[in-house]
Amino acid sequence: MDTTASYREIVKQVILKYAKLRPSHGNIRLDPVFDEMRDRYALMQVGWDSGKRVRGNLIYITLQDGKIYIEYDGMEHGITHDLIAQGISKDNIVLAFLPDSQLSFTV
Repeated sequence: MDTTASYREIVKQVILKYAKLRPSHGNIRLDPVFDEMRDRYALMQVGWDSGKRVRGNLIYITLQDGKIYIEYDGMEHGITHDLIAQGISKDNIVLAFLPDSQLSFTV
């Protein structure tokens, strides 16, 4: 399996794991959204909480140039550790939600 195909499967597994979680309040569902043709992967939240509409991204990841770009990570503990635990080198993970000067991280 080539690197992109491997990364694609790992990203989908991680997002599907988070999609099984249930918010502690409200009537909110978590929808995984996978666009494999453009290598865009997201976890959306949609529903109601205390009479207010809840909607938006919890996770948004893109694959480009042999790397995983975390465009948005709204999970409490972050998904970077999950990706590394699945065998992805931290050198191939870009924290795209940070300014260029802060893209490196320590695990």
